[in-house]
Amino acid sequence: MDGMAKTSTTTQGLRAAIERSGYYPALVAEAVEAAVGGEPIRSYLVHQETTFDQNEVRRHVTVLVLTGTRFIVSHTDEQAADNTSPTPYATTSTESVKLGRISSVVVSRVVANPESYTPGSLPREVVLTIGWGAVSRIDLEPAACGDPNCEADHGYTGSATADDLSLRVSEAGDGPETVRQALAFAQAISEATADPTR
Repeated sequence: MDGMAKTSTTTQGLRAAIERSGYYPALVAEAVEAAVGGEPIRSYLVHQETTFDQNEVRRHVTVLVLTGTRFIVSHTDEQAADNTSPTPYATTSTESVKLGRISSVVVSRVVANPESYTPGSLPREVVLTIGWGAVSRIDLEPAACGDPNCEADHGYTGSATADDLSLRVSEAGDGPETVRQALAFAQAISEATADPTR
């Protein structure tokens, strides 16, 4: 299969995945396609999440796209009618990140019965965390010394974590195909960011 046919297939696969999510597919597809522009798509992941906010059910869809030069993140949320709008509405946003800006790709896998794990088995869940420096989290706590009777102020200790995007998919909640796609996307973006020419 030549590169042009593969690109067309990948683009069609992305559109089909957005439509399968059933979450405002025309709106989501238009936002993602505008962000991608004419670049060929190397990999993608579509993840829908339903949350419960007091007495309301809210849906959120995240679309991740990897091109040859960029990582594109799209989020779409639905909102109930409020003071600013008498009717329900949706908000969609896209962010385009140059691959060279990505500083970390973390893939956490949860595996049941690890003593009998066989290579190639699907994990029960996957958490994909990608950092590019737009959002950092600082966790601080009071520093202490080893003396339990010490009352001196030792300042604070903590850690800073790049945490721009964290996405959790599970076999039980999202299905095995979504877990498989998450792993494929994680591998593709890890390989892309390891390229020394980026």
